[in-house]
Amino acid sequence: MTTFDLDAYLRRIGRSGPTHADLETLKALHHAHIEAIPFENLEIQMGGSIALDLGTLQAKMVQRRRGGYCFEQNTLFSTALRSIGFDVETCEARVRQGAEGVTRPRTHMVLRVHCEGRAFLADVGFGGDGLIEPILMDGSSSEQAGVTYRIAREDPLRILQRAVAGRWEDLYAVLPDPVFPIDYEAGNWLTSTHPNSPFVLNVTAQRMVGSTRHVLRNLTYSVARGSDVQTREITRAELIGLLRDTFGIDVPDTARFRALDG
Repeated sequence: MTTFDLDAYLRRIGRSGPTHADLETLKALHHAHIEAIPFENLEIQMGGSIALDLGTLQAKMVQRRRGGYCFEQNTLFSTALRSIGFDVETCEARVRQGAEGVTRPRTHMVLRVHCEGRAFLADVGFGGDGLIEPILMDGSSSEQAGVTYRIAREDPLRILQRAVAGRWEDLYAVLPDPVFPIDYEAGNWLTSTHPNSPFVLNVTAQRMVGSTRHVLRNLTYSVARGSDVQTREITRAELIGLLRDTFGIDVPDTARFRALDG
């Protein structure tokens, strides 16, 4: 079994000093992870595969300083939290954002963290519209970088929502069932290989820098500061430089992406 290198992980996210299983540390680690490790699907786009074993995740996201999507991000983050002493449950969710009422499969991984006598939703793997810090699962709201979130009850589900233009938008529904590693293997295989998966059909990179969200979807690049969103189209020639300079993802100059280059 691969040993988790907590010190290397903390260096990767720029976190130093003592770590304790308390709320201050939980929030700081969550925020630091979001800023340091981008959300991205470039391995799929470049013809590779997604593996969820700890050795591969550390080699890719810590040593090679790449990013990943929810299964990779939250597996790595949950391992770090547990190594510090946090009580962490892994959960599955169905993404509702943009679903227009269609029931989607269980293809999102999130974490329920019990800390200081309360339950928090933690999720470093949802991308551009996701949480920056953990949020209480008691229905109270939390403003993060100009966006307000809450957890709504829809028994037996818990729904992560964000406030948009005076209404609450569902982001995803967290299921109550126990989840095992094989469940994530199945979801990961579907997400990374199904011909209709958005991760197969699109190039995606997303990163939080300070209070600014950077989102790339194919050749559409958006910069959001709270509700202020500026979007522009980039050229294919700009792509590699943008990935490196803005998203912190170093890919070869000759990289080809299936959604853009065939």
